[in-house]
Amino acid sequence: MNTLQPDTLIRNPQGCHVVSSVEIPADAEKVWAVVGNFAGFDRFIPSLSHIEMTGEGVSSLRKKFFKDGNLVVEQLNSRDDQALSMTWTTIYNTLGVANLWAAMQVKPVGPAKSVATWSIIAEPAQGGAEALPGFKDFVQGFADDAMNNVLRLFA
Repeated sequence: MNTLQPDTLIRNPQGCHVVSSVEIPADAEKVWAVVGNFAGFDRFIPSLSHIEMTGEGVSSLRKKFFKDGNLVVEQLNSRDDQALSMTWTTIYNTLGVANLWAAMQVKPVGPAKSVATWSIIAEPAQGGAEALPGFKDFVQGFADDAMNNVLRLFA
């Protein structure tokens, strides 16, 4: 007899690791108010048309709607407003990503100066190891564009 066992499609990715950091001429709390707003990434990712949230805080879901018709659904895994950090996982998307885990963190580095860092570990949905270099370039470019837009908000 075949009995059902607990299972999940969500797992930590093993693919590429991308980090995008920018030094921002602003207080860490002010930067966190932007990059730490899980519902507000459309402020610095212009390819997003809008974001819809379900729930609040840890375990809430974010639906990111892109202007080109793509959709990404993510769950907030952790959030620490004292450490200025949060993590999330993609649970559905139409961008060709199999698994994605991400973290955002802001660290003060001086008076009115901070560093915002977006870390992403992700796997392509198709192509395996041979798809990784192009996929990593795509993810790195996306993160770098977004973080440079954050820097422009404070320039």
